[in-house]
Amino acid sequence: MSRNVIVQLAGCLLLGAIVSLPAMAADDDDKAPKFKTKQIMKKAFKGPLLKKVAGGEASDEEKKQLHEMLVALSKNKQPRGEDESWKTLTSALVKAGEAAVKGDEKAGAMLKKAANCKACHKEHKPS
Repeated sequence: MSRNVIVQLAGCLLLGAIVSLPAMAADDDDKAPKFKTKQIMKKAFKGPLLKKVAGGEASDEEKKQLHEMLVALSKNKQPRGEDESWKTLTSALVKAGEAAVKGDEKAGAMLKKAANCKACHKEHKPS
C-alpha cells in the first residue's frame, strides 16, 4: 500500500471514531439509573410516596413511580458497604414495589418490611 492510502485510511478511522463518540456516550446514559439515591431517599422514603403505596392509598401511577425508583436504587452503587448486602436489601424493595404495581394485597406488608431504614443505613449510609 502506498503511504497516501495508509494516511487516508487512518484519517477515515479517526473521523469514524470521533463521529461515533457522542452516540456511545448516549448509550451509556441509557444504562445509568434514572434516579440518584439521594433523590429516591428524599421523594420516596422521607416523602409520602412509600407510605402512600404501603398504606394502599396510592394511585397506579404512584405505584409505578415508586417501583421505578426502587429499581433505580438497586442499580445505583451503594455509598459504602458490601455489594452483596446492597443487592439483598434492594432486591427485597424491588420485589415489594413490583407486588404493589401488580395489585398484590401483601404488597403493603412487603414494603414495610423491606423499607427498614436502620438495616440499610447501618451498613450503607455515607458517613
